[in-house]
Amino acid sequence: MADSDFKPISSPHSQPTAETSQRPRWDAVVALALGVFGLVTAEFLPASLLTPISSDLGLSAGETGQTVTVTAVVAAFAGPGIVIATRSFDRRRVLFGLTALLILSCVLAATANNLISLLVSRVLLGVGLGGFWAMAGALAMRLVPIEHLPRAMAMIFTGVSLATVTAAPLGSYVGSTLGWRASFVLAGAVGVLAFIAQAVTVPSLPPAGHAGLSTLGAVSTRPKIRVGLITTLLIVSGHFAGFTYIRPYLEGIAHLKVEMVSLVLLAYGVSGFFGNIVGGMIAERSSTVGTVFSSSLIAVAAAIFVTVGASELAAIVGVAIWGFAFGAFPVSIQSYITRAAPDEAESAGALLLTAFQVAISSGAVLGGILIDLQGPLGVMSFLGAACFAGTIVMAARGGKQTALAQS
Repeated sequence: MADSDFKPISSPHSQPTAETSQRPRWDAVVALALGVFGLVTAEFLPASLLTPISSDLGLSAGETGQTVTVTAVVAAFAGPGIVIATRSFDRRRVLFGLTALLILSCVLAATANNLISLLVSRVLLGVGLGGFWAMAGALAMRLVPIEHLPRAMAMIFTGVSLATVTAAPLGSYVGSTLGWRASFVLAGAVGVLAFIAQAVTVPSLPPAGHAGLSTLGAVSTRPKIRVGLITTLLIVSGHFAGFTYIRPYLEGIAHLKVEMVSLVLLAYGVSGFFGNIVGGMIAERSSTVGTVFSSSLIAVAAAIFVTVGASELAAIVGVAIWGFAFGAFPVSIQSYITRAAPDEAESAGALLLTAFQVAISSGAVLGGILIDLQGPLGVMSFLGAACFAGTIVMAARGGKQTALAQS
């Protein structure tokens, strides 16, 4: 890789590895993981509480469902916005503010009496979620040495995996026993614990880099950043096209009963947890290899669905492989993007966040078109094609990107 790929943008605050000469702050990384567990749990709660929320507030299912949509949309814009607006602030204070938004959002949701107040709570959550994801890689890079960045990111993404597995069933159980508002109270309590843990463990982190619209534009022109963003757009759009319509596939093609569908989706989440760990281990050696590994496995899963997916066993195995592979993808691509712009890691993280959100929305739209035109197998074919294309892009243009040699 040419040295120009990593030429730092001139900034009075540039200090990409200011804290990495000190001991690794694994306690702070765990505190970040606890925070993201609370954020993602709160994000997913409405999906499992749709019926009781709609009934209590007198809303339609479609209206209540917009509480999920608004969080994702706000997060896409909030990530870059937070990075730019707070560029002169100590990142420790910004982190506290983002976690406080989680707590405030849960309080407002738990006390909401109409759609407007519920949407306001979800907007605040979107700001906290977007800001956190935009800064996650940069924060991890400043808490541990660069060679341990994938391991730190894997620990942070463990919070996502746990939330993915537990948020829906726990939210549903608590909602049915104590009421849907109690689920948001518990999510807020997790936020309080995360705030305390962060206050105790996260050191002062003076501003690094010089985030701004011009910086975002400059970072986006770096060859490796472009490779990472294109790969993300391909793989994530394919993933969400497929995953949005996984139930029609499991019921219509593999002919699984509803109870079995729930167990298969649980297996997907559990596999993702282990995939996150393995992905971190691979990315610690090479984030390029980690990304290629995860995206190619998703393509393999899609091939199983399309060729022998009518078999119940094949469908179950395919979903487990898919969950494992996508569990490994975020930690790999986040490590890749952060290593590609260590001097402007927050700006790079903001670009990655935006690419993710664009891919999520476009993937869901494409999936909807394909399932109407070609049915579930058409969607799964697109999943495989998109992930195969993403694999080729990263394998051909990603470089080695090892921990010690950023190339």
